[in-house]
Amino acid sequence: MPGRSRGRLSVAGLLCYRPALPARLCYRLRRHTGRKGERRSLGESDYIHLLDGAHHLLKAPLIVVWDRLNTHISKTMKALVAGRDWLTVVLLPGYAPELNPVEDLWAHIKRSLANLAARTLNELETLLRRRLKALQYLHGILDGFLAGTGLALDRPN
Repeated sequence: MPGRSRGRLSVAGLLCYRPALPARLCYRLRRHTGRKGERRSLGESDYIHLLDGAHHLLKAPLIVVWDRLNTHISKTMKALVAGRDWLTVVLLPGYAPELNPVEDLWAHIKRSLANLAARTLNELETLLRRRLKALQYLHGILDGFLAGTGLALDRPN
């Protein structure tokens, strides 16, 4: 059938906040083709590559506030985190999406894709990458995602 393609996309993102600097968005997108034995979601190596990339970009230690996704709290992930002296992980309470600014980011992205009809997985991937890339430069919107949680970040006026 034309337009059909097997597979799915997974994406993970970090909203990075640092006093006196603009908010930053780092993300990792992975395509899953549906091959036998292939993982259908992001794994520990995907998340640690995202964190390594953010550390390289920001050139600073990271304090990551994570939800309790099973991949975030696995033994493998704990070992990977322990091997990085520049990385501290703090876990959110059991179910607290309202405290996670990335949840608002995903809602924003989904709304921007709502009326678009991608015919192929390639087309969807291109659209998603464009939306994420554009958001990387919209620091006010990124700040708004944090503000939406009710958490404070000291910003100079």
